Amino acid sequence: MVQLYKMAWRNLGRNRRRSFFSALALGIGLALLLLMASVVAGEMRGAMESNISLQSGHLQVCATSYDEDKASLDWRYLIADPNTLAEQIATLPVVKVATPRLFMNGILMAGERSAGIRIMGIDPTSEANAPYRNGLVSGEFLAADDRGGILIGQTLAEKLGLKVGDRVVLVVNTSDGDVDEQPFIIRGIYSTHTPGYDQSVLLMPLAKAQAMARAENRASIIFVLLRDREQTDAVVAALRTNRYQIKTWLQMNALLVQTEQLSNAYMAVLYLIVLAITATVIVNTLIMAVFERTREIGILSAMGMRSSRIMAMFFAESSLLAVGGIAIGLLLGGLMV
Repeated sequence: MVQLYKMAWRNLGRNRRRSFFSALALGIGLALLLLMASVVAGEMRGAMESNISLQSGHLQVCATSYDEDKASLDWRYLIADPNTLAEQIATLPVVKVATPRLFMNGILMAGERSAGIRIMGIDPTSEANAPYRNGLVSGEFLAADDRGGILIGQTLAEKLGLKVGDRVVLVVNTSDGDVDEQPFIIRGIYSTHTPGYDQSVLLMPLAKAQAMARAENRASIIFVLLRDREQTDAVVAALRTNRYQIKTWLQMNALLVQTEQLSNAYMAVLYLIVLAITATVIVNTLIMAVFERTREIGILSAMGMRSSRIMAMFFAESSLLAVGGIAIGLLLGGLMV
């Protein structure tokens, strides 16, 4: 077998230029495929991590009848004494952070301009607010005892022409069906690099949101981040109760998961295309080699070499070409990725 590969190596060396460019073509195709696969995987991973950190968390605990899309402030749909529940959840070793959040819809008015927004009452001291704290482009983050300040996204600020220190009016529907209108000051402007989110989400301290919504000591959800999202099912099993519903990041990001599955199928098709091109290049190279060495093949047959061994020799050449192409592809792919 070793002798066979030595012969194959010498045969490839007869036309080094052709052998090199055949292997190079394979390598470039593989490198481009690796680059595309890494870019797609990175984009999908980044989108999922962004969605988890900003919106869904790894888990959300809420009332069994709560509908996030409606952001209802009816007490039946809210969690009573959410801080106690959050503290209980946080005792699980795999839980990184558990914090209550209150959602409500409202209108932000700045002079003659206005915009519909989604208000999120947060605990300003929670580690879960890192994307907003780290994403501040101007101003300062909220304090837990702040009763007159809010944070808005950069896209919303640009839309309404607002800056830090500007006074605005916020109008919301309260839990008892009334309309409340209160003035606020823009404490800071954040950017999550997600324009749709930055245009619609306004942050205020949870205590102020509860007071404005007249929700007393209640919250819409307990937002939970885990140290390892592979432990999601184990945490759900530990928290399972009839009092609350528990939503996982897979359920809340179903569309993104489907998109990722679709992109994986798309990449599988690309793999097959590259494989077909690779096979075509190798076969083309071998066909040319066979035509060039017809006389040599006849001599080898006349000397008693079996046809199976001659075929094995050409197979060895194709193997060496493939190995060379893969090596070049991995090298180029590693440099590009």
